[in-house]
Amino acid sequence: MSEKILVTRSSMPGFEEYIEEIRPLWDTHWLTNMGAKHQELEAQLKDYLAVPNISLFSNGHMALELAIQAMGLKGEVITTPFTFASTTHAIVRNGLEPVFCDINSEDYTIDTTKIEALINDRTSAIVPVHVYGNVCNVEEIERIAKKHELKVIYDAAHTFGVKYKDSGIGCFGDASIYSFHATKVFNTIEGGAVSFKDEEFGLNLYRLKNFGIRGPEVVDGIGANAKMNEFQAAMGICNLRHINDEIEKRRKVYERYIKNLSNIEGIKIPSIQQDVLPNYSYFPVVFDNKAFGATRNEVYNRLLENNIVSRKYFYPLTNTFECFHGKFDVGLTPVALNISKRVLTLPLFADLKIEDVDNICNIILSKENRC
Repeated sequence: MSEKILVTRSSMPGFEEYIEEIRPLWDTHWLTNMGAKHQELEAQLKDYLAVPNISLFSNGHMALELAIQAMGLKGEVITTPFTFASTTHAIVRNGLEPVFCDINSEDYTIDTTKIEALINDRTSAIVPVHVYGNVCNVEEIERIAKKHELKVIYDAAHTFGVKYKDSGIGCFGDASIYSFHATKVFNTIEGGAVSFKDEEFGLNLYRLKNFGIRGPEVVDGIGANAKMNEFQAAMGICNLRHINDEIEKRRKVYERYIKNLSNIEGIKIPSIQQDVLPNYSYFPVVFDNKAFGATRNEVYNRLLENNIVSRKYFYPLTNTFECFHGKFDVGLTPVALNISKRVLTLPLFADLKIEDVDNICNIILSKENRC
């Protein structure tokens, strides 16, 4: 039996490199509470991501949940169901009502032509999602937000290091949320961040992630505990040293998939958007069952039989979760529903061997696997 290939694999520095990075912690005994490693990583990320301000968090979900809270949003928030659970849950856990907008069928981001029809006097914000590294139509979202005086918080979990028209992706909207989970292009084991422009928002965000504490003897708000610790920050410092090489390795894997799966009837593969510097975070394939001769689920199972773990990402849609049973009408997001039933993300990580990519593609294209 061949070694199992997972849909992703965490990038890690050399063992000795990480040991050297954390060695000073045994001298200082400063393990959390915005220590030297935390401050160093924050400064490095602000520079690398080319954003005006950034705040580190214990994970991406808390970054989003507390960013929403720091803005003091109320009522309804327009978002998309074609995303990870965290996006929707962060909205709901803030006592807000998610209003689901459909996605477009080209890059799977929010369909900006359908946003304005969902806006009413209870709408306070838009939470679009950059999907698979694809960038939302930020110009149109900005136009809509300004017209209707809405806040915009981007879920940028998939777009670490991505640039649009030479601007860091975290420069758009009022805030952008990053995930540094172990499965992402860049990881701090667990972790996340918020990039933002407004200094007052940043102060509110800081208080919320640190128990509402403003100073040694001043607690003027009710907050949570969402600080990134020093071991996480140290892993981030190490991984950031190698991030460009890691993305270059991912590019080679991505392009091999493109070469192998291009011009295959019944398969839609990704393309790089115009004016976007990509990070090659995911490789989604959408199957046309009749034209290809096999369903997404059949391909998924055949790969699994060969010790290859792909992922039905994103399925199910968040507006169909059992915890929201009967609350939302999935018929209002037909494109998202259709894509969710046909999409499969293939294994993609920096250390994936080219011969393994070829094998994955051969299994997918094998005529014996199709009717």
